Amino acid sequence: MHNLVVILGTNASGKSELGLRLANHLGGELVSADSRQVYRGLDLGSGKITPAQAGTVKHHLIDVADLSEYYSLAQYQRAAFHAIDTIAAAGKRPFLVGGTGLYISAMVEGYELVDVPPNDPLRAELEALPLPQLVERLEASDPDAASRIDKSNRRRLIRAVEIAAGGRAHPAAHQRSPRYHCLQLGLTWPRDSLEERIEKRLRDRLANGMIGEVAGLRSRGVSDLRLEKLGLEYRYLARYLRGELATLDDLRRELVIAIRQFAKGQITWFKRDPRILWLDPFGDYFQEACDRIREWEETQKH
Repeated sequence: MHNLVVILGTNASGKSELGLRLANHLGGELVSADSRQVYRGLDLGSGKITPAQAGTVKHHLIDVADLSEYYSLAQYQRAAFHAIDTIAAAGKRPFLVGGTGLYISAMVEGYELVDVPPNDPLRAELEALPLPQLVERLEASDPDAASRIDKSNRRRLIRAVEIAAGGRAHPAAHQRSPRYHCLQLGLTWPRDSLEERIEKRLRDRLANGMIGEVAGLRSRGVSDLRLEKLGLEYRYLARYLRGELATLDDLRRELVIAIRQFAKGQITWFKRDPRILWLDPFGDYFQEACDRIREWEETQKH
């Protein structure tokens, strides 16, 4: 079993920069664990690192799918397994970096997944249901998934019902077969500091052309429904471009609230795993991470 260092955290925590610094310093390559960075064209809104920022560090699982495609968790897991194994076989350190909890869990736990393709008629039916009925539907079809899932997240509830209808249990209930020795390092900030970071990052992305990015996607035929399902920046920018949010201030206010709520959900997901070692955001967390990795690798030799 290869060693795998996982750098995870909330939106705007600095995890991507930390992963890049670690890979530069320790001779590694990065594998993205971000469910939107797999898609071509989602750049500013998903926080993709630029080629200039990446420098000589190789990145994997970025820009591997078109927005017209459905990229499943099982597809991601297969591709990530291949990338990590290739990096390790070349004598380099693989770093899994991102904030999509389900992607990270699939890699750390080694869930044995199979593809359940989208079921559009079922999705249309489920979209019309109020949240309590969605929860009841999942509890009836997959009680184990219902006991684990965030019951306020419509998208995840709908997907879990869809998976159950496809004859497979929710990924969290699948047999686990871990493929790696994993060290999980988490990075986040106290609420007030994180909110400031979220607001600054949003201002920077808007100033750098994020509205134009979404306008360009729409002009190239990406539907507003597709943008809505991508969530957060893409959802609210599409609403702004349709005139549903009257001013730029309205957009910023609504989007900041949504990102804060999303970050809260990320924390809830990650805090369920006691194996995650949380770095001190106010200290030298780069050096702390290096020390943790060195100590952990020493233990793997014995």
